[in-house]
Amino acid sequence: MKTVVQSKKGLKTILSIVVEKKTIQKKMDERLLELQKEVALKGFRAGKVPPSVIKSQFGKSIYGEVIDKILRETSSKAIEEKKIKVAGQPKIELKTFGEGKDLNYELQIDTLPQIKLKSFENYQAAEYKIKIEDQIIETKLKEISVNNKSFEDKKDNEEAKRGDQVTFDYSATVDGNKFEGSEGKGVKLELGKDLFLKGFDDQLIGVKKGDLKKLDATLPANHPKKELANKKTIFECKILNIKKSIQNKIDDEFAKKMGAKDINDLRKMIEKQISNQYLQALNSITKKEILDQIEKNHDFELPQNLIDQEVSIMTKNLKDEEKKKHKLNNEKLAKSRIKLGLLLNEYGEKNNLKVSDAEVKSEIQKQIQSMPGQEKMVLDYYQKNPHASQSLKGSIYEEKIISLIKSKIKLTTKTINTKQAEKIISDFNKLSQDQVKPKKSQSSEKSKVKSEKISKK
Repeated sequence: MKTVVQSKKGLKTILSIVVEKKTIQKKMDERLLELQKEVALKGFRAGKVPPSVIKSQFGKSIYGEVIDKILRETSSKAIEEKKIKVAGQPKIELKTFGEGKDLNYELQIDTLPQIKLKSFENYQAAEYKIKIEDQIIETKLKEISVNNKSFEDKKDNEEAKRGDQVTFDYSATVDGNKFEGSEGKGVKLELGKDLFLKGFDDQLIGVKKGDLKKLDATLPANHPKKELANKKTIFECKILNIKKSIQNKIDDEFAKKMGAKDINDLRKMIEKQISNQYLQALNSITKKEILDQIEKNHDFELPQNLIDQEVSIMTKNLKDEEKKKHKLNNEKLAKSRIKLGLLLNEYGEKNNLKVSDAEVKSEIQKQIQSMPGQEKMVLDYYQKNPHASQSLKGSIYEEKIISLIKSKIKLTTKTINTKQAEKIISDFNKLSQDQVKPKKSQSSEKSKVKSEKISKK
């Protein structure tokens, strides 16, 4: 095999590769001997068909198969020998080929740019520590108490009121006929929440234990059975029990029910959870501040094929008119993502950063622990989706790189309260939305602070 750099312009390299006919013939002979063990032809014993007979019948397809394999092997070898960093799939253009001839072809390669990393020592960014006010912790504690009510039985002759928990069996019909899911046993509803069907709760107000109650309701428009969507339904309900809510005493016993050691531990858990919600958003702002400086201070050509691929991925769910309308903006965002990806990867390689399988498993374990009751679902997701594990590995790798960069720059730590945090996040979101339209940037999406409940362990 002979490899010559035919041309090199910018990020495009063309290699001219020649594979001698004797090499091709050797590969053909090897393949014919392999097929001799497999091919069965009338008039010949199994495994005894002469290679010449196999070639006479299947020669063209065998030659094509051998050439295809040679192209894969020699193109990979040529790229490795010339130490070329490939961007995307190279193109092959055959020049001369055929039995008894040398194989001559061109390998057209889009290459990655040579990146010279600049020192990060002059970069500056702010990271945040957040102080959660006592009032916010107490408000959240009361919210948890309300969302985890306790109930006690009402007297048999007491009527159900809004806020009570009613337990009942039901049998339902549509146009006098039963249907799949038309019966339920031991259903519990807290009246007033409307978690069953719209208007259903109101019709149970005033019932007593032991009552038989007929209710009218309408099945939802998104019912799994299309023929039942929006159908008027009659429910016959037998009231099994009625309980009234009792106010939780916020003490050590309540805290233990919530999975804490005592009430002080529960307060600390709430503070940590709220703090983490804010810090997730604030950390993404710090990261964006660093990335903006890295992008601004480096300039190099980008492979057009990678830009086209990124734009295609970003706009795959958009209509053609939307793609055309925001073409320049989408290309700008695609270039930014590719440029930063190449820069971070270069920095990771220069510092020999790697992510082990153990680190990926540890991160999956953290996700499992943060979703009590859904452990199997999380585990199944990663087991059935190898791409998800690979994506997670990429995220861990990126965070390792960012952490290392943080250790090299001038990082100012600011302690702020929740109002200051919300203003910083709000201003960042507005700026992100102005910069990236019509879609919000990923950083903007990550920067939303959501209030979540602490679940029972």
